[in-house]
Amino acid sequence: METIKIKKLNKWANSHTSYPIDILRIALGVFLFLKGVTFIKESHRLIDLLAPLGNFDGGMFIYHYVVAAHIMGGIMIVFGLLTRWSIWAQLPILIGAVLINFAGPMVVMNLIVSLITLIVCVFFLMYGSGKHSLDYYFKMQK
Repeated sequence: METIKIKKLNKWANSHTSYPIDILRIALGVFLFLKGVTFIKESHRLIDLLAPLGNFDGGMFIYHYVVAAHIMGGIMIVFGLLTRWSIWAQLPILIGAVLINFAGPMVVMNLIVSLITLIVCVFFLMYGSGKHSLDYYFKMQK
């Protein structure tokens, strides 16, 4: 039943695909990749973001998850490879990024960027990678 819905979404997305949507997908992937690189270069920023949660044991796990998901997910989203799976990996991070603004001091710009990124990710979760992607290319090779 669920695969039928995904196939319908893919058919709709492939028939309504356009270059601006592909550019948006690529921009999202590049943004996430650069965020992951930024977190590696400036690890103290991520630690500062997690500070409102207190001394919680999974801090290093979260740090590595965020960095890996952003870098690998960003690359996969850019190429349109397993886009929905990559977006699923981003969702807990982005929901946490939105919620962390309410746990500590409110940084409006971070909240806005997190919300926009979350909304774009939810869009691509429904839309898929589109016609100009590796997913579509590999599907057509069968």
